[in-house]
Amino acid sequence: MITPALHAAVEAIMREASERAILPHYQSLAASEIDNKAVDDVVTIADREAEALLTQRLSALLPEAAVVGEEAVFEDASVMERLKDGLCWIVDPVDGTNNFAAGKPPFGVIVALADRGEILGGWILDCLSGRFCHAGLGTGAWINGERITARTTGESTPIAAISTIFLDEGAREKVLTHIAPHYRLVDIPRCAAEQYPRLLLGTNDISVFNRTLPWDHAAGVLLLNEAGGKAARPDGSAYRADEYERRDLIGASSPSLWDDFAKIVAKIG
Repeated sequence: MITPALHAAVEAIMREASERAILPHYQSLAASEIDNKAVDDVVTIADREAEALLTQRLSALLPEAAVVGEEAVFEDASVMERLKDGLCWIVDPVDGTNNFAAGKPPFGVIVALADRGEILGGWILDCLSGRFCHAGLGTGAWINGERITARTTGESTPIAAISTIFLDEGAREKVLTHIAPHYRLVDIPRCAAEQYPRLLLGTNDISVFNRTLPWDHAAGVLLLNEAGGKAARPDGSAYRADEYERRDLIGASSPSLWDDFAKIVAKIG
C-alpha cells in the first residue's frame, strides 16, 4: 500500500498546501482571519484553505479513502466515525496553529493514512525549514530522504518534554513531585510536527501527550516506532487512530527509556 510513489505524491501535495495556502498567510494574518475554536485554541484562514486543498488532492490520489480533517471534524463531529469504517486519510492542515497565528515557529502539516484505525503511513512537513519526515508500516522512517534511526540525547539525566497545560492541579503536582526528580523537564513546542522529530533527532528523550487526537499523533507515532523508538499508551497498548476518545500517550527515543518512564507513571497512578 505505502509505496515510494505514494510517499512522493503525498509529499508533493503537502508542499503545495504549504506554499499555496499556508506560507502566504504567515506573519500577515488580519484579525478577521483568526477565529477562536475554544480557550487557547484558534483556527485561521490558512487552516481552512490548506485543509480544502489537501482534501481535494488526497481524495484524487486515493478515491477509495475517506478524509478526516481537523477542521471538518470541528464543523461536524460525526466525521470522526470515518476512522472506523475503512481506509482513511487523517489531515492536520496547520499543526501548531497557535504558533502560526502568533507569527512564530514551529508549525507544520501532518497527514496519515489508516485502515480501520491501524496506521499505515505518516507524513510530517515543517513548513519553514522544509524538513520532511515520512514512514510506512513495516518499511522504516525517513527524514529528508535518508533513513533515520531514533537516537537519545545521551544525557545522564534524560530530557522530558511534558506539558502541564491540560493537567488539573493534582496531576500537575504528581509530575513535579514524582517525575521531575528523574528528568530534566523542558517545555513542549505546542506542535506535534516538531515534537515527534525531536525524539528522533536527539533533542528530547521523552514526550508525554494528554490529548491524543489522530491528526496530531497518528503520523508521529508511526514515525517514532518505525525509527526504533517507542510510542504507546501508558499501559503498553498500541496507539490506534480510531480510539480517539482515549487520553495519554508516551513517546520515547528508545524502548528502554519508554519502559523506565512508564514504570514511574504506573507507580504514581
